[in-house]
Amino acid sequence: MQTLEEQKTAAPTTPAAAEGKDWRPPFNLVRWFSLASFFIIAAVALGLGYISTRFVVEESIERDSMLTAQFIQAIGDAEVRHASITPNRTMAEMLDPRDENAYPDVNPGARAASRIEFLDHVEHLPDILLATVYALDRTVVWSTNPELIGVRIEDDEELDESFEMKTAVTTSYHEIDEERPEQRLLREPQYLFIENYIPMFNADRSKVIAMVEIYKEPVDLVERIQRGFKAIWLTTLLGGAAIYLGLFWIVRRAAMLLQSQQKQLVANETFVALGEMSSAVAHSLRNPLANIRSSAELAQEIASQTAQKNIGDIINQVDRMSRWVRELLVSLRPVNDDVENVDLVLAIDDTLSAFEPQIKRSNVEVRFIPKTVPPVISQQVLLTQILNSLFANALEAMPKGGVLSIDIEQPTADEVCMILNDTGKGMSKQQQQMVFKPFFTTKQGGLGVGLALVKRIMERFEGSVELTSQEQEGTRVCLNFKVATGGEYGTQHTAGRG
Repeated sequence: MQTLEEQKTAAPTTPAAAEGKDWRPPFNLVRWFSLASFFIIAAVALGLGYISTRFVVEESIERDSMLTAQFIQAIGDAEVRHASITPNRTMAEMLDPRDENAYPDVNPGARAASRIEFLDHVEHLPDILLATVYALDRTVVWSTNPELIGVRIEDDEELDESFEMKTAVTTSYHEIDEERPEQRLLREPQYLFIENYIPMFNADRSKVIAMVEIYKEPVDLVERIQRGFKAIWLTTLLGGAAIYLGLFWIVRRAAMLLQSQQKQLVANETFVALGEMSSAVAHSLRNPLANIRSSAELAQEIASQTAQKNIGDIINQVDRMSRWVRELLVSLRPVNDDVENVDLVLAIDDTLSAFEPQIKRSNVEVRFIPKTVPPVISQQVLLTQILNSLFANALEAMPKGGVLSIDIEQPTADEVCMILNDTGKGMSKQQQQMVFKPFFTTKQGGLGVGLALVKRIMERFEGSVELTSQEQEGTRVCLNFKVATGGEYGTQHTAGRG
């Protein structure tokens, strides 16, 4: 005997439990791509926007600073020449008033005049906030802010770097640094201000004698930078959105195609599985049904009047089962891709003629006015089968009579539409969603392959079928055919049918 624990261990897992254990939600390609691509594109766009704006700011400031340095140095050279000072002297040697007698070859008056003219030009530079001149010992020898004159600046990395490296040093600020004593600006800047250290050299440019510091707020440059910011961020935003929407459209189309192919694959597998089973069953039933019908016909000849009705019912039911078998075999047969130019009007007329006895028995009024339309792409046999299925469904939906309307339209040069309306019992919305599924039927005793085969045949020849219905009002079926190119127009039909 097994213990309770052994029985639990040995008990087989139920299909539902196994399915729940192995079940995984389907991978939603569109949703995951939407999220992932949005964050990736947003990150790349932000990164590119930030790098671009930083590049614009830095390059603009560097360019402005270079022009300022060149302008200051050119003013110094011009004032030295204007004061007729010996060419082996530069403005850098004229800026420190403490060295008035350091150069005996320079006239003190000319020295002072050149210095005053130079400093006056510096003081009246456009957009200037503060101008300062440093001697070699980092002492302020002149400034537009008199409070700084005589102050010695220590531990200023940019100032030391410019003295040592003999190059201009530029730094940008958005607010005043209270810890830097040299930033005693004459007015509060509004947005961005720039600090320029401009070295002033001796005659052979081997040594920095003095340093000119310029604080300026380039209003025009700031406006240009702001316009550049807007253009860069707007372009980045639009570019990122365009890339995202383009990729989203491609992936969504791919996902829809994959989903369609997946459904088609499932449908094909279903048809194959059902086909193998149904074909075997159908072939097995054909001979027994034929024998039953033959025996019933023989019995009917010798049966009594009372038994005649029962034997007739047997023959009718056998004929119905035989019709099911034929429909089943036709629905499972591969559709031939060979196309024909088929006269749609003639095919409808022939089918109505075949159904004429049933139409009269059902007391149905047929309204059909033939029109001249070009031939359509299909196959004569398959088109007849489509029309047979649709007419049979319509007549069965109107057992107590009604109206069957058939219209033919040509909305475009490449398309012909056949519209079939009946006034039968109609279908619910749930039934409409399932009506093209194989083996789904709303009729008692129906097989459910007719409309599925109609859809399959229409799509094989690049057409389509649409069905709309209202309960107790009727059903509308629209067949959309592709016009055959190069075909001759069908015969003109004028006869109606009532």
